Amino acid sequence: MAYHKDNSALSRRGFLSVAGASLALAGAGQFTLRTAQAGTGFSLAVLHINDMHSRVDEISRFNSNCSPSDAEDSNCFGGAARLATAIRQYRATHDEQGRPVLTLDAGDQSQGTLYYTTYGGRAEVQMMNAIGFDAMGIGNHEFNRGPENLARMIEEADFPVVSGNIKVAEGSVLADKIAPHVVVERNGEQIGILGITTPDTVFLSSPGEDVTFQDEIEHLREGVAELQGQGITKILVLSHVGFGRDQQIAAEVDGISAIIGGHSHTLMSNTEEGAVEYATLVESPSGRAVPIVQAFAFSRYLGNLTLEFAEDGAVVSATGDTVLLDASFAPAEDIEALIAPLRAPIEEMTRRPVAELAADIDGSRETCRAGECEMGNTVTDAMLSEVAHQGIQIALTNGGGLRASMGAGTATLGDVLTVLPFQNTLYTLEVSGETLLAALEHGVNDVEDGAGRFPQVAGIRFKLDLSVAPNSGRVSDVEVMSAEGWTALQPAEIYGLVTNNFMAGGGDGYAMLRDGGMNGYDTAIDLAEILARYLSENEPFAPVLDGRIVQ
Repeated sequence: MAYHKDNSALSRRGFLSVAGASLALAGAGQFTLRTAQAGTGFSLAVLHINDMHSRVDEISRFNSNCSPSDAEDSNCFGGAARLATAIRQYRATHDEQGRPVLTLDAGDQSQGTLYYTTYGGRAEVQMMNAIGFDAMGIGNHEFNRGPENLARMIEEADFPVVSGNIKVAEGSVLADKIAPHVVVERNGEQIGILGITTPDTVFLSSPGEDVTFQDEIEHLREGVAELQGQGITKILVLSHVGFGRDQQIAAEVDGISAIIGGHSHTLMSNTEEGAVEYATLVESPSGRAVPIVQAFAFSRYLGNLTLEFAEDGAVVSATGDTVLLDASFAPAEDIEALIAPLRAPIEEMTRRPVAELAADIDGSRETCRAGECEMGNTVTDAMLSEVAHQGIQIALTNGGGLRASMGAGTATLGDVLTVLPFQNTLYTLEVSGETLLAALEHGVNDVEDGAGRFPQVAGIRFKLDLSVAPNSGRVSDVEVMSAEGWTALQPAEIYGLVTNNFMAGGGDGYAMLRDGGMNGYDTAIDLAEILARYLSENEPFAPVLDGRIVQ
């Protein structure tokens, strides 16, 4: 389980008073860090992204496909072509100032749109090759189609793919393909790049039996020591473990200069309301400032970080912020030309109307991983509707499997596939009330960190008390809808449950469904197909919140 740490005691201002540094906000909300330690004068720019999730095309405000009307109104964001323009502009600016640049990706290019469904990651890698990345970390979703598909992605990349805590068995298709670290030279200076991937990948994705994951802190201590043994002190960590874990790493592993993160989709900005400050600074064991940065997800932002180093690799000066990739960045024509032939085979499919929506359907990460949400209700209602004739009473899906919201108006198949991109299938089984309660309790035990296991449900309702410690009875008053109305869940009774094949197999830590489920059956019907059919049968569709999860 990834560790997430309360950063209240390590806030930037609180920490800097200890470290003897000073902080100010520069123009456009950028932060400026200065420490008393002498610098070498070597300055490095880091342009970074994370969790692109196959957003090759530009996106809407819901992080899904941008409609033609939004495009006409310049209300679209991101996409590979716009990202290319932004990176090229910032590279040129840094070059004019005599500053070398690294362009880094902290992982999860994979999964999220029909580009990944159709091309298995090759389209995303082609965009990265054309833009020119210096290194990419490995996210958990890079394993979604197994190690063989990841191996093909790496083979097509013109840049190193790095993750040192991934351990690959001899003879695996991934053998010798993942770099434990990378050393790059800029202006005569060597910079080491260490990569780490969340060990939760074991149950979040499909790495296979030949792939294991070392504890991140244990690996980084070894990796930093190895690089320092080579005389390399400027050490960046390309991390796909989440913002909370990154803070613990910075506090416990000495010798790290900065952490470029991903996985938690953390919005860091000094201008966006409600965002985490860019950068978050954490005190290392030796007392130096370690900046941690992340750039949300879905290509909406580009991170722009400038670092100046001391001889020992400590960051003595830092400035930067995330940059919103809006219409002020015109899509690069050469990248658009690369996308066009890839888009052609899937464009007609993505634009095929599915249903009219009478209102927006909220499927945001913030709501669907914390409580009852409109998209969760919609999807679980669709699942239950599909199998209700079989006597199935309860539907359960994971909030992390819902990847986007949908706007009012005409919903397309592309919109549906953006919400449910994983090609998970509908799976029915029987479970005891005791097993079901254990599943719900597991699902809510990491709400504070936005874990994707959060349960979205239909045919069942319960109370959630977050003042109770995890796994200690946060879930209570569980009731199941029956012919007689709402009745209390009985631990010894057997209930019909519909979920997805990922969770039924123990994914997201739902081992109790795998081990306690009976008479399991994979219908082989894609959840996206079921959602599309449900919306169509109930148009004009309007979502509901009806008290399934009371907090």
